[in-house]
Amino acid sequence: MKAPIAVLAMAMMLSVLAACQQEGPAERAGKKADQAMEKLGQQVEKAGESLQDAAKSDRKK
Repeated sequence: MKAPIAVLAMAMMLSVLAACQQEGPAERAGKKADQAMEKLGQQVEKAGESLQDAAKSDRKK
């Protein structure tokens, strides 16, 4: 009697694990949003560095 219950339990755990590995549309959209924000952050950082460099060169004049 214990063997069928164990087999059923294992099958349920494997199905849950398989479902967790599948990436749905919300996860893909979230990853794309994260990537876009990362890229935006890098561009803002570069712009800030450019402004600092410009300010430093103005001080030298």
